[in-house]
Amino acid sequence: QVQLVESGGGLVQAGGSLRLSCAASGRTFSGYAMGWFRQAPGKEREFVASISRSGSRTEYAESVKGRFTISRDNAQNTVQLQMNSLNTEDTSIYQCAAAGAVGFTRTITEVGRYDYWGQGTQVTVSS
Repeated sequence: QVQLVESGGGLVQAGGSLRLSCAASGRTFSGYAMGWFRQAPGKEREFVASISRSGSRTEYAESVKGRFTISRDNAQNTVQLQMNSLNTEDTSIYQCAAAGAVGFTRTITEVGRYDYWGQGTQVTVSS
């Protein structure tokens, strides 16, 4: 089992920045590729970003590429999502997730490939 707890959400004006963090406990953190997803009211959960077990590879949704940065610290068992140039369309609940049984340099974009999920943190961007 892996427990994931997100933090760092909040209310920010358009154009602003937020940094989300996800703390993991349980099994060996470096054994999991990590991802961030988001879900707005009435919409399906969508992929935001993923980072490989090693941290050497990252992948982003087109809608956030160039604005968001995912990183991880395997010594601290954390994964972060730096979000810059936020706009109202980024308003969502953001969740981190962990995917096991993956190669050391794989990133994962599919929701169904993730084994563990956090509760989520609300990000609201005002115009």
